[in-house]
Amino acid sequence: MSLNTVRHDYKITKTDREKLHSHRSFLLWFTGLSGSGKSTLANLVEVELHKKGISTFSLDGDNIRQGINKDLSFAPEDRTENIRRIAEIANLMVDAGVVTLAAFVSPYIEDRENIKTIVGSENFIEIYVNTSLEECERRDVKGLYKKARAGEIKNMTGISAPYEAPVNPDIEIVTDHQDIEMSVQTILDFIIQKLK
Repeated sequence: MSLNTVRHDYKITKTDREKLHSHRSFLLWFTGLSGSGKSTLANLVEVELHKKGISTFSLDGDNIRQGINKDLSFAPEDRTENIRRIAEIANLMVDAGVVTLAAFVSPYIEDRENIKTIVGSENFIEIYVNTSLEECERRDVKGLYKKARAGEIKNMTGISAPYEAPVNPDIEIVTDHQDIEMSVQTILDFIIQKLK
């Protein structure tokens, strides 16, 4: 960090931007194993919010790693930096008055707690997409589990790297036993009052 920087405070605030958008802004953080359905759920929730005239933006793990975080590996320290950078980006989006949806494995509790520190706990909604490893492997949308089992991928969450499940998430979606429409509605029901 440069010692020669000074934070500049602008006259337009988050509250001003929320008034312009006619809704509150916050971060919806979808966490869970690869293949759990995080991105699918975030996408469908965003579609429904868009229909209601809510200003939104989605941040997705794969998309971010093709751009701003393409220099990071999947080693534990790079995973932590990946999440820190995303939290900082999300914080800017929330400050801009936009409901931000972030779909990231984010396997470590400490990293997810750090997100709350960056965006503020009042702006953070943790959504645990709780899907069994067996179901994620059955889906294996990207073929990652097959590669991990064959030893072609190192540091694969759930196989050769840990996933620390949220202890007390705001919302828990068990996709093994709940259809996608009901899962989306559960999330919308939880956040709709928070938009006001």
